[in-house]
Amino acid sequence: MKKQSKYRRKIIKAQRQYLAIGVFLVLVGIVLFVVLQGDGTKTAASATDFSVVPAEVNYPAPQLALENVNGETESLADFSGQVLLLNNWATWCPPCKAEMPTLKKFHDAHSAEGFTIIAVEAGDGKEEVLQFANSLGLTFPIWLDPDGAALNAFKNGSLPNSYVIDRSGTVRYAWTGEISLAMLEKYVTPLIAESN
Repeated sequence: MKKQSKYRRKIIKAQRQYLAIGVFLVLVGIVLFVVLQGDGTKTAASATDFSVVPAEVNYPAPQLALENVNGETESLADFSGQVLLLNNWATWCPPCKAEMPTLKKFHDAHSAEGFTIIAVEAGDGKEEVLQFANSLGLTFPIWLDPDGAALNAFKNGSLPNSYVIDRSGTVRYAWTGEISLAMLEKYVTPLIAESN
């Protein structure tokens, strides 16, 4: 009887160990799946993935020139003296699409004050981009970036990401994730008011 009880305890102990190992392996698998599911190039961020409060930065805007949807090459230097919000986005990115009406509303309210949004589309075809832009009635410049030049220039592959450039060409704020109208009003409106 005593041998049977001792044997039974060993079996129960072994079962618990196997169960613990199994749970551990499942958790490791879940973590690896989440971490490795992307290809490491472009990822879509959501408002819950990152803080939507911008990072305060202070560096010269990179030299960047891309073709717009009208086939003309434009550069950041072409907008010298204006406050710019450069927004990297893609038509396949849900938070990018979700923030576009907000960006349009802010642009429409402040474009007469020397403010412009430049929406840099990260790799989709021109027709798809135009269809999306027309469906929302976007009036700000849209640049096509099939090779990721803007993502490389700003060293940020997550989408959406945005950079606020002041009138002197200095990048003042950087966002990763979806921007709210409240954040734009809080951080960008004062820059628009400076030297306006």
